[in-house]
Amino acid sequence: MVKYPSAMKKQLDDFRVPEGHKVDLGAWPTRIDRFFQSKEGYKDAMAAQVDELADLQKLLYASNQYALLLIFQAMDAAGKDGAISHVMSGVNPQGCQVYSFKHPSPEELEHDFLWRTTRVLPERGRIGIFNRSYYEEVLIARVHPEILQGEHLPNGKPGKHHKHDVWERRYQSIRDLERHLHRNGTRIVKFFLHLSKEEQRKRFLARIDDPDKRWKFSQADLEERKFWKEYMKAYEHCLAATSTEDCPWYAVPADDKDTARLIVSRVVVKTLKHLKMSYPELSDDKLKELRAIRKQLTD
Repeated sequence: MVKYPSAMKKQLDDFRVPEGHKVDLGAWPTRIDRFFQSKEGYKDAMAAQVDELADLQKLLYASNQYALLLIFQAMDAAGKDGAISHVMSGVNPQGCQVYSFKHPSPEELEHDFLWRTTRVLPERGRIGIFNRSYYEEVLIARVHPEILQGEHLPNGKPGKHHKHDVWERRYQSIRDLERHLHRNGTRIVKFFLHLSKEEQRKRFLARIDDPDKRWKFSQADLEERKFWKEYMKAYEHCLAATSTEDCPWYAVPADDKDTARLIVSRVVVKTLKHLKMSYPELSDDKLKELRAIRKQLTD
């Protein structure tokens, strides 16, 4: 069994965004010292966490009291897909649902900004993963407020939607939704994979140079890179306004993919371990029935 380094245990809370605190992402690291010095050490640690998460997911399903929602947000090339696939590699697919949210469809634009995601929230006993989420509506829409004009919002002319209070109202709606979900058994953990602009540049170049990854790159990725400062400001406002004690944000250093995956994995395991879960106790009648069935099978 792998023993987790004390530094890893200690630092998990260092990445948690405190409720009500101002966020300066320039002061948050995008790279930290690795928890393990070798690739083999990383593989052993990840394998141990994958096994632990698989056991906890079975317990989550059997107890059928809680759901877990994991939300991933990041700039392009930060490693959301890789983190999800590595961390959840040992989980039973029947107990895990992954949704990726891109540009809203015409039908989705006719509803409030939370509608398309609330339709696919995880049921009790299951893990839901949002690769991007309703937070896009206070991130990309804040950087490109013209998006709001296609959402048919009330309260007058489109120009009014560009004012600061539209974001405050959306933050409030998000906090209200997440409090409601928490009260009803859905535990929410949110990960912002904090990538540096230089590391993104390197990953974009690697995609272009790799024939198997070129399909991932588009001119739109390069265009959005021009708004880096605006996105960082949008993330700062978002994290500060919506990280709460019950539904926290973790700003995970993402320049090193292995380190980021270990942090995400350990946070998920820690969250599930804190839930009061147990396997269902069988009634005396059910135990009697099982003993009778066993006798039939062994006679």
